Amino acid sequence: MQIPKDKSQHAFHLAGVIPVAGQPLDFNFDWSDCLMPLAPNYTAIERSVIECAYAGCETIWIVCNDDVSPLIRHRIGEYVYDPIWYGRVFDPRPSESRKTIPIFYVPIHPKDREKRDCLGWSILHGAVTAFKIGAKISQWLTPNKYYVSFPHGVYEPELLREHRKDISSENPFYLSHEGKTIADGEYLGFTFTGKDYVRFRRVVRSEGTGMWDGSELVDGKYATKKLPIEKRYSARFFSLDKIFKCAILEDAVVGDLPWYHNIDSWEGYCVFIGSKERKRIIRPTGFLIKYREFNPIGKNNETNRH
Repeated sequence: MQIPKDKSQHAFHLAGVIPVAGQPLDFNFDWSDCLMPLAPNYTAIERSVIECAYAGCETIWIVCNDDVSPLIRHRIGEYVYDPIWYGRVFDPRPSESRKTIPIFYVPIHPKDREKRDCLGWSILHGAVTAFKIGAKISQWLTPNKYYVSFPHGVYEPELLREHRKDISSENPFYLSHEGKTIADGEYLGFTFTGKDYVRFRRVVRSEGTGMWDGSELVDGKYATKKLPIEKRYSARFFSLDKIFKCAILEDAVVGDLPWYHNIDSWEGYCVFIGSKERKRIIRPTGFLIKYREFNPIGKNNETNRH
């Protein structure tokens, strides 16, 4: 059964994707690069989670491998509250109307590791995982659109609130700063659909190399010569602009940011820490984001056993 074309906006499923798995940056700490602090008790990955919440995401998918997911999960937990519905002043029972946004942790598939597991591929893998899992449960849980937030791009997540309606619409949405978007390789939030996914994935598959040299084929389909080690699996080093250069910005809604910092290097991180904008990045109220778990189903608590 196909989803009706006139499906209401209340059934619109916006899935947030936060890419973490990819080639490491130059911070060289014992923890993941996404856990770099932006403010007291406030990390880069937490800022991205809050950004997805302000954007109106119904689910959030953090793409990270098993070696770093336990510490990230310890900081964030299994869900976050929707800030729009968190503290409604005129609601007689505000605690009952709060909306939770589940958070899922997705590792890169083993067959893709060290082969095409760049940051851009993490975005595509997170999207297809959200689609497959949602489709197996119900057609109404299948994402209509995906919103991507990067831990390595810093700006005020609250600014997404005014674009919430445009983000959860049929039109594409891109954040921009000084005329640059994700198509220029900047860590700026954007949305894409299933059709966009196919176009982005084609870049990785068609332009990325494998183990074998395809320039010399036997019978037109059998490769007999291996590529040099340094030229194998080139897609793992693909930059964001290489994969998302085919993003279609025509007829898209573009949200201009007043300021933005790229912190994918130590120098960029120092520039942000020394800027005046860093004072605008503060941890939200502790009730909005902190470690929480869903109550387990069909399991008795130890304290309730007699």
